[in-house]
Amino acid sequence: MIMPEETVRRAFEGRERPVLSYGITFPAAIARHLDSTFEASRVYVICSGSLSRNTNVMDQLETALGPDRLVGHWIGMRSHTLWSEVLQIAEEVRTVHADLLLTVGAGSLTDGAKIIALVGIPSSFILPFIFYLSVLANQVSTPEELETLAEGPRKRIEIKAPTLPIISVPTSLSAGEYSNFAGGTEDHSKRKYSFQPPIRGPELVILDPWLAKTTPDSIWLSTGVRAMDHCIESLCAISGTTTTSDKLALSALGLLVPGLLRCKKDRSDYDAHLQCQLGSVDAMAACTSGSIELGASHGIGHQLGPLGVGHGETSCILLPAVCKFNAKYNANCEKQTGVCEFLIQDPVVSEVLRARSVNMEASDLGDILDTIISELGMPRSLSDVQVGRGQLDGLAENSLHDRWCKSNPVPLKEKSQVLEILGMVV
Repeated sequence: MIMPEETVRRAFEGRERPVLSYGITFPAAIARHLDSTFEASRVYVICSGSLSRNTNVMDQLETALGPDRLVGHWIGMRSHTLWSEVLQIAEEVRTVHADLLLTVGAGSLTDGAKIIALVGIPSSFILPFIFYLSVLANQVSTPEELETLAEGPRKRIEIKAPTLPIISVPTSLSAGEYSNFAGGTEDHSKRKYSFQPPIRGPELVILDPWLAKTTPDSIWLSTGVRAMDHCIESLCAISGTTTTSDKLALSALGLLVPGLLRCKKDRSDYDAHLQCQLGSVDAMAACTSGSIELGASHGIGHQLGPLGVGHGETSCILLPAVCKFNAKYNANCEKQTGVCEFLIQDPVVSEVLRARSVNMEASDLGDILDTIISELGMPRSLSDVQVGRGQLDGLAENSLHDRWCKSNPVPLKEKSQVLEILGMVV
């Protein structure tokens, strides 16, 4: 049933931001919070290309914002947040003197907005508005300078925190809107870099299931698997987990898995879409509550993405294989068994397993996940996403730099380990 009034609450217990809004349409929520929460008068919009082409989202935004408050827009950031686009948009944001960033679309846009808010005015750029010296204070305008804000040997000792606020209206389930981290890809090397605090995520996240229903299956369902990946790698981590993180991750899985299977059957199911959106919030809450160290599905996935594979698709391909790899080396078998038993008990999941003639007693977590992801119709191999054997060596080399590969339950220290996982999914 559609809720007639807006619900506003914290996304995470004990944290002021981000705040969630759902129950009313996204234009109504944006208009309300620009006035009551942010007092913003110069909004820069970053909108999904497919939404701009296939829906009237931009018309709705223009109506909600009005001609004076919408000072600029960028349509269609490419996947995995290319540095070149980040720097171009940052220059436009500076030029129009925006005081708020608004993203409508999937995770690459949100990551882009986080990095844009972090970068700064070039030292040669003279600006008469002192305000902008505070909101964009790290003086970055080139790829070489941008690298000094990312994790790595060239990272600056001092990085100033951004204060330019962000509102996000997500249309996928990858849940990057809820983290104070971002990933951005250097165009030439295709290596994805991690940006960590003091980078900041959105202050407000607006959930609109009616808008989410316009997202293609390939993105909605695959990023839902990405959110499942957050849960499973949190539950199966060998350090940093707590009773609270486990409770959140199980709650999220209990919403996400049946919700995704229902969405697969009926993309007009409002409640299933909202269930998935709320599940993705709990999934991110789980993996960011404490000091959980995620694993190789995330780690290798970060580097698989720049080869042209979607955020969610990386989890669809890698998660079952990583579970199999960790179980093979007895790293977290008891934890995997617990997750497997939890999933099998869900009536929607058990119905799918029976329909596919899966022997539930003889199947491990990797098998169950493989069945669920296959039922969703998502890619299950590298060949499905046009990644060939000739690319595996470079992919494995880049993956060794990723922190989540190092914290995998079986730490990935050698290229051969990564190649073993990749060998399961060629």
